[in-house]
Amino acid sequence: MKRLRKEQKSLRFNWVRAPDIKRRTLQLVKGLEMTWISSNRIFFYRSYGSKTRAYARTWGLPKIWQASLKVAPAYIIEVLSKHFDDLPQSQKDKILLHELTHIPKNFSGALLPHIRRGKRSFHKKVDDLITRYLENFD
Repeated sequence: MKRLRKEQKSLRFNWVRAPDIKRRTLQLVKGLEMTWISSNRIFFYRSYGSKTRAYARTWGLPKIWQASLKVAPAYIIEVLSKHFDDLPQSQKDKILLHELTHIPKNFSGALLPHIRRGKRSFHKKVDDLITRYLENFD
């Protein structure tokens, strides 16, 4: 009986395409001149029913999958509806910029971590993007 309940819970989780998030993110990419972002190889989804505390997540397509499937590098940005949707637009934009910062400049399918070998350059990059955002979008 427990197994059935567990399966029923997982049925509540769902991903749907998020064209509104795509539109806004691509406006940010263009406005902030993030030229390394390949807009035709980045996909956007909104998820419902997740138990995570995250507002959004970035998913990369690792090299082994690219080679096996014979596809170019790609990324998915997922926003978690229960945390993300009710935020003010400026906060949503900051979260999207944070997620875009996980994409390396070589657009390889890999992801940049928050901290790498003790260096905290990720957060500096996010702060720089947000500063540029405030100058251009406010």
